[in-house]
Amino acid sequence: MADLPIAAVVRIAKKNGAERVGSDAAAVLVTKAEEYIANLTKEANRLALHAGRKTIKEEDVELAAKSA
Repeated sequence: MADLPIAAVVRIAKKNGAERVGSDAAAVLVTKAEEYIANLTKEANRLALHAGRKTIKEEDVELAAKSA
């Protein structure tokens, strides 16, 4: 079961130009978004640990996004 609400992902897609989003496409968008967030979090966490912190900060996320 997905953690992200499908409606929120469909809303984001529509705000970015999609007129309609099929249910199969919405499910794939949710899956891919969750995969991206998971990978981004892993990299941000690695950066935080490298800096001697347990807490992920904004700068960790920004750096992780640039390297992704």
